Formats: sequence, C-alpha cells, structure tokens
Amino acid sequence: MNTEALARRTRGLVAVAMGREPADLVIRNGRWVCVQSGEIVPGTDVAVRQKRIAYVGPDAAHTIGDRTQVIDAAGKYLVPGLLDAHMHVESGMLTVSAFAFAAARWGTTGMFVDPHEIANIFGLKGVRLMLDEARRQPIHVWVQMPSCVPSAPGLETPGAAIGPEDVATAMAWDGMIGLGEMMNFPGVFNGDEKMHAEMAATRQAGKVIGGHYAVPDLGLAFHGYAAGGPEDDHEGTRRADAVARVRQGMKAMLRLGSSWHDVARQVRAVTEGGLDPRHFLLCTDDCHAETLVNDGHVDRVVRHAIAQGVPPVTAVQMATINTATHFGVARDVGLIAPGRYADLLITPSLTELAAETVIAGGRVIAEGGQLRYERPAISYPDWVTGSVHLPRRLAAADFRLTAPADGPWTANVIGVIENQAPSRHLRIAVTARNGEVSTDRGRDLAKIAVVARHKGTSGIQVGLVQGFGLTATCAIGTTVAHDCHHLVVVGTDESHMALAANRLAEIGGGQIVVKEGAVIGMVELPIAGLMSGEPAQTVAHKAAGVLEGFRACGCRLNNPNMQLSLMALVVIPQLRISDQGLVDAERFAVIPVLEKPAP
Repeated sequence: MNTEALARRTRGLVAVAMGREPADLVIRNGRWVCVQSGEIVPGTDVAVRQKRIAYVGPDAAHTIGDRTQVIDAAGKYLVPGLLDAHMHVESGMLTVSAFAFAAARWGTTGMFVDPHEIANIFGLKGVRLMLDEARRQPIHVWVQMPSCVPSAPGLETPGAAIGPEDVATAMAWDGMIGLGEMMNFPGVFNGDEKMHAEMAATRQAGKVIGGHYAVPDLGLAFHGYAAGGPEDDHEGTRRADAVARVRQGMKAMLRLGSSWHDVARQVRAVTEGGLDPRHFLLCTDDCHAETLVNDGHVDRVVRHAIAQGVPPVTAVQMATINTATHFGVARDVGLIAPGRYADLLITPSLTELAAETVIAGGRVIAEGGQLRYERPAISYPDWVTGSVHLPRRLAAADFRLTAPADGPWTANVIGVIENQAPSRHLRIAVTARNGEVSTDRGRDLAKIAVVARHKGTSGIQVGLVQGFGLTATCAIGTTVAHDCHHLVVVGTDESHMALAANRLAEIGGGQIVVKEGAVIGMVELPIAGLMSGEPAQTVAHKAAGVLEGFRACGCRLNNPNMQLSLMALVVIPQLRISDQGLVDAERFAVIPVLEKPAP
C-alpha cells in the first residue's frame, strides 16, 4: 500500500474515533482482553471502520450512525483473533480454503502455514499454488517458504527440490512471511552452504527464519544451530528444551497437534520456572481433520495450556500478541487496538474459550459455531491431481523382507512412541526362514514399506515396525508421508499391503485400511496425494472411518494415521524408513534392516 492510501486509511480511522464519521460496526459492553497490557477491562466498546478498529474505549455511542451494525457483547469477553504460529495445512488433509473455513468457527483468524508437504512433490510451483489460495481467504493465512526440500539430501528422494534461488524469489511474494522450519539441523551446525544461503536470503528480506531442532542434545550441536539463525522451534518436548531455546534468543513454540502433545512439560518453564511468557507461542503443527472438526483448533491449545496452570490471559497472549510480534505483524493483528484488523471473538468464558461470535476483518464470519461466509471455490490444474505414479501393479512378493541366509538375525526396528513425533530404534531378535523374515503379531512386529510414487520408479523399501498393535490380517496405506510423501504401507500380510498400495494409486492418493481382503476405511486425497477438495466435515467423517479401521485391526494408538505419516520423516530421530532404505536419523545414515546378532 502506498503512502497516500495509508494516509487515507488513518484519516478515516481518526474520523470514526472522533465521531465525525459513523462506524461500520460497533461492539458494545464487552470485557476487553487487553493482551498488550495483560488486563481484562470491563465495559468496553469497539468501533470498526471497514476492516480495521478505529476506537476501543468505554463508550462508542458517538461512532454509531443510522447504518452502523451494533452487536451487544452483554458482558462477555472480547478476545483477539487466535493465531496458529506454525502449521501444515496438508496435514489436515484439507485445502487451504477448507482448513481456514473449518478453523474460523473456533476463533482462528490467522495461520502461519508452511506448505512443506506440497513443496516436496511440486517444488516452487506448488508453494505458489498454496500462496495464491491463501490470499483469497477471509482470515489471514501467511505462508512460510519451505526450507528443506528434500529434508535430508541423499537419504530420500522428493518429487522436486528447492534451493536458495527459489527462496530468494519467494521472499518477494506478497503474503510470504518467512522461511519454513529449518529441518536440516546437521546442515546448519556443519556449515552447509545451501542451508546458510537460504537463511541469508530470508534475513536479507527482513523475514523470520523458522526452526526445527529435533534431537535432545543441548550441547555444542544445539548452540551451533542457534548461532546459524533459526528464530523459533516447535520440536521441543521437555522443559529443558523450552528453557534452552528461550535463553538462546529463540521463541519456544509449544505444540499440541492431533498426535503431538508437547505443551504440558515445556510450559512448566513458565508455570514453575518463572520464565518470561512473552517468548512462548502456541501452535498445532499437524492438526487432523477429525480433530479440527470435533475438538477445535488454536482454542484447543489455549484451553490445554490453561489446564496446565497457565493464567488465562497469559495463555491467550501466547496465541495472539506473542505470535504477531514474533512474525512482525503486530501492527495488523494479535491485539484489539486501533489500527489493527478487527479480528476478534466473543466468548462467555475465558477458560473454555467457546467462540459465540467470530469477527474477521470487521465482518461476522461465524456465530454459534456456524460459518457465515461461503468457502471460495478453487479449481486445481491437472498436474496437481495426478501425482501418484507407481511403476506397475504391485504384488505380494514386492513386500518380502529378504534375508541373506536362514537363521537368527538382529532386526533394526522402528518403535512407535504414542503422542510424540520421535521414534525408538529397537533391536529385536528375528528368525529368517526360506530366505525371508515374516511379521510376528504375537510380538507386535509388522512390516512397513515405502513405495516411491513421484517418478514411476521401482523403489520399494521394506522394514519392520513395532507399536501399531496390529492383530488382524490387514494393511494400512497412506500417501501422506512426511516429508517426501511417497506411499507408505504397514501391515501383517504382504498381499494386503499390495492391495492397499494399488488401490491408493487408483484413487490418486489418500489413506486406506484393508482387512481380510476388503477395504474397510478410505479417504481420497487426489490433490497432490495430500488433500481432499471436499469439506472438512466430509473428510473428517472418512478419516474417522480410517481410524476405526485401525482399531478394527487391533491398533489402540491415539491418531495412528498421523503416526504412520511420520514413519518416513528422516529428520526426526531415532529410526525411519525412506525410499533409500532404513535411516538412522541421529547419525543421518542408511543402515541395514537385518544384522548378524552379536556373538
């Protein structure tokens, strides 16, 4: 916006504040949650001109004209619109439009989105596709430029790649807020030229560098990472992680997603350790469609933080002004104050945070949990909806785990940790018969395979996983498989694994459960093999069917489909599987699935 337009805007806001012109909207008699001062101010009115706030004070009667819309808050709380500090839309299996539409009714008016998933499939043009859709939403959707595509060069094969030149290009785009999570943390502390060039391009543009340090080592490696420039991090799981990040000048992003529950332990740095809460932000990272539809979005994280002993106003600050300040947009959002967008929610309880009315850009977009706007219609090009390419129809033999010789072996096995992103590196004794190692339901040993799906190549890697608790003859497959998003399938039977993989290819991607020869749960995700074009409620219903399928197969994990989607995420320790093989994510090395047992 040029200086003349800015001056017109401020003159208009002043005219309303002074009573020379009528407001478009006035909210009366609210309890103002003033996050900038940490107060709750009763008897407050808010006057809005066009999309922005003109006046906040005890009486806005002087701003009311014949055509002014008046809302009586009746003593309820006026809370700034909630902001998700870090998230991936694709993890909800929804488009930007569908996710924003579903999140808005919970009081979310801003999201900081890292389209890292689609970038691994389509590169820069995929990011641009997401950015263009983001700019069409009635709530704010800022985009972070994905930083690590691939996330671990040499250990996985993405559908596309992104480099420093792409980052520099994207930093000039309107709506691009910064660099997405810098997952190649060894690259940072080892001085990798490409990683540092991407951070330099971001810093030169005056934008924020997102962090991702996913190991517990807080020694020299962590200090080297902090020195490299990442300004926040959402991968901490312990109180010590939050403390270390804040002390090194980073923002600690406390995450409560559908499967990652990392707020409770870290927030003790505030509630017990007395650290300054201004440096703590709340985020979801990965929010499943069913969670979004049934349980909430950022409001869910705020409620959880309050339940851990965080004072309500402080918890709200962590999801509003703290986030806005960190990303440099507090002139526009994050607080109820003159000049800011009129983004706020009206709620009768600050601890429950049930949004009775949601206002975004001076417009009521939700009332009583019902949306009051139509979702923008978006059409997608053919290259987006045809992204699953298998080399041929797969057979049971493709999922054999072959052994060099019959007899005892030590298997390197991926161990699932419920409600956390990290996995365990297990070493389990197995026996090879007839040249292969089979599943063992009695010991909860299932097969897991990665099938390359971007280029139509023949890469199939097979390993073992423990923790899904599968007791039936079954297989579960997904094309949502962070970060490269190949096709991942886990199962107790090879023919069922082949059936699941082939069916996913036929529908253009998604998630599927096959039990005893029949498909018992499926959600179609034809947009990049990651997202559905259907409404969130429809996707949530189908995704619930997938979760029911997991349970029918014996799995009792919370949100196991999200656990499955991380089995190929080679930048989070300890053990993962990619199209290149089994990956030790602490040493960043491919290791064999089977090793000779120690004498």
